[in-house]
Amino acid sequence: MRTFEINRKTAETDIALTLNLDGTGMCKINSGCGFLDHMLTLFSKHGRFDLTLTCKGDTEVDDHHTVEDIGIALGTAFAAALGEKRGIRRYGDIVLPMDEALILAAVDLSGRGYLGYSAEIPSEKVGTFDTELSEEFWLAFTRCAACTLHIRQLAGKNAHHIIEGMFKACARALREAVTIDPALRDEIPSSKGVL
Repeated sequence: MRTFEINRKTAETDIALTLNLDGTGMCKINSGCGFLDHMLTLFSKHGRFDLTLTCKGDTEVDDHHTVEDIGIALGTAFAAALGEKRGIRRYGDIVLPMDEALILAAVDLSGRGYLGYSAEIPSEKVGTFDTELSEEFWLAFTRCAACTLHIRQLAGKNAHHIIEGMFKACARALREAVTIDPALRDEIPSSKGVL
C-alpha cells in the first residue's frame, strides 16, 4: 500500500497527518480551520484518498500558517507515498463544474514543483477564511509534492463554489495521476527513467 505518515512541528503549527493513496475516501480532519476541514474532506472523498489530519496552529494570528503548513505536510506525504512512481499514469486532468463555477485542473507528477494558478475570486473571505489562502495551500502542496499543477477558473461568481471546485478538481486529477496503469506495470513513466 502507498501510505505515509508525517508529524511536522514548528513554532507556528503542530501537524499529524496520515495519507493512503489507495484508499476509499475515509477521512478524519481537524485543522482548526472549519472551511479548510470542509475542503480537505471533499479532497479526500473525490480523490478516494484516506486522510487523517490534526493541526494545532496559531489561528489566533490568522489561518495562514495552518493552511500553508498543511499544504506542505500533504505535499510531502504525497511525494513519499508515491516513492519512485513506478507504474503510475503520471498525468491527470479534468474540467469540473461546481454549480456556476467551472474549474480546470491538470497535474503532472513530474518531480518538478510548479503551480499555475489563475482565479478571480470575487470576495476576500468565505466565512472567516481568507480566500487568498487557497493559492497559498496549492503552492505549498506543489512544491513539496514535486508536481506541476495548473488550476484555472473558467467561470464562477461564488467564492465558496470556486474554491470548492478547485479542491474537487485537483483531487480527481491527482486520483487519475496516481492510479497504477496495468500497461506500465513496474515502469517509471519517463523517457529519463526517473521522476
